[in-house]
Amino acid sequence: MDLDTRLVLLAQAAIWEPAEEVSPAGRPGASLMDCIYEASVQGRTVRLLKVLLTSACERDCYYCPFRAGRSFRRATFQPDELARVFYAMYQRGLVDGLFLSSGILGGGVRTQDRLVAVAELLRRRYGYRGYLHLKLMPGAGADQVREAMRWADRVSINLEAPNPERLSRLAPHKDFMGELERPLYTAGRIRREEPPGITWSGRWPSLTTQMVVGAAGESDRELLATTARLHREIGLARVYFSPFHPVPDTPLEHLPPAPPLRARRLYQAEWLLRAYGFRFEELPFDETGNLPLQEDPKLAWARRALADQPVEINRASYEELVRVPGIGPKTARALLQARREGALTRPEGLTALGVSLARAAPFITLNGRRPAHTLPLPMDRS
Repeated sequence: MDLDTRLVLLAQAAIWEPAEEVSPAGRPGASLMDCIYEASVQGRTVRLLKVLLTSACERDCYYCPFRAGRSFRRATFQPDELARVFYAMYQRGLVDGLFLSSGILGGGVRTQDRLVAVAELLRRRYGYRGYLHLKLMPGAGADQVREAMRWADRVSINLEAPNPERLSRLAPHKDFMGELERPLYTAGRIRREEPPGITWSGRWPSLTTQMVVGAAGESDRELLATTARLHREIGLARVYFSPFHPVPDTPLEHLPPAPPLRARRLYQAEWLLRAYGFRFEELPFDETGNLPLQEDPKLAWARRALADQPVEINRASYEELVRVPGIGPKTARALLQARREGALTRPEGLTALGVSLARAAPFITLNGRRPAHTLPLPMDRS
């Protein structure tokens, strides 16, 4: 199989790996250009090639299209081949960044060595200084994690599930704590305790993980409890929530796909945790432990917490303002700045500062008076 054919096959396979905020969504087409994504990376747009080192895998995860024994066309790169092909694309101006993952072949440790080899070749031999997201493999050792972090801008490992019980329904032969959490916590410890002088950029990479949504009977409460713990304990940058899609010829092919709206609500709730100062205990779970699908979690929380105790715009702190639906961090800062120049008195003035009054009005007062409003509908945009 020639290099171009392998590159297309392995880039197509990488659609199953969530990484950054990419578009287009869905399955890539048959050409290589269909496998290059515009990704939002650290506040800028990057043309990102997502690719696997190999789509061969010795593991038998129940939901995975690459599971051992499943019949489909597989492909493999040697580390020097992939480094050379990617750098040629970079020189031609086709791509700005690389997301590199792999199936597991010859064990997680050996596979990790091969991924690190690609990264080191790019940085050392080719002098590549663009964006690189490198996967950590199950069971990777501390030295391997450190080496991956030495060359990457971001590293991640797929937890796949929020806890060992749920993982047993997705990948019964994986060890949640020993193989998956341990490398992630090792990366967090390295970021926290070791100087980043060995890294190519002079700083440690950010950390992310991924969890499958809707295949193991897990609740949103379970997913977000693990999310909150990882943010708190290791400084995780974010979690990617991957809606389950049944794959033919896998043990879970009979399950229905997870609704994309559920993943959207999980992302919104995670944003409340890491950017808005919400505590896990404040998230508006229902009696089944799930977030309401019919409205975003910030609005659901406000209906419970602020309907009878509205926020006074002229006295509220930044932390109180960003909890109001229709007010984000940028708008909260604008409100605080405007208050230094005098009291805010008119609803029109709030709108001019960026407040979405239709969403905010039920939950605020302006000089002690509620602005005229109608209650936002449950399916209002978040």
